Amino acid sequence: MKKMSSRTRVLTGAVAVAAVGAAAFGAASASAVSATAAAPAASGKAAPASASAAANGKDTRQVDRLTTAVATKAAQAALDAANRAGQRVTVAVVDRDGNTVVTLRGDGAGPQSYESAERKAYTAVSWNAPTSELSQRLQQTPQLKDIPGTLFLAGAVPVTAKSGPVAAVGVAGAPSGDQDEQFARAGAATLGH
Repeated sequence: MKKMSSRTRVLTGAVAVAAVGAAAFGAASASAVSATAAAPAASGKAAPASASAAANGKDTRQVDRLTTAVATKAAQAALDAANRAGQRVTVAVVDRDGNTVVTLRGDGAGPQSYESAERKAYTAVSWNAPTSELSQRLQQTPQLKDIPGTLFLAGAVPVTAKSGPVAAVGVAGAPSGDQDEQFARAGAATLGH
């Protein structure tokens, strides 16, 4: 067996001590964190005031959102309006952030209508305006069409509460954007906004 130099032995010993120390410190820290987190729950007391102070007041903001049930009601109303008109469409309802809450694809709706309905709704909520108006703005500012996820075709309307957008209803699949938007308005009308 090869003999280690004194320098190598010192270095190896220091590394071993550091590893043991780090493991012990990590275990102690983990125990302290779990004990601190468990203490309020076990004692029935509320979280420390410093933790709740940041979550209350001026550092946070509440945002109105549609429930899934209400979004589904709006989507179904839009789909029903399209069915009465003999049109095969897809309806999407998105939240304030443009995330899809519900999508209903009507019987016989084309495959392109699914994504188009979502993108129209995303566009309407992003600018808080019907996409028919936004498509006209595109004539003055054609680079708007380059924004990812948007579709500047008529067929979606925003839903507002307290003068701000909380959702949008988008429809795609009818022969014209005007018809799509008419169905989207029927869906939004059920929300009373």
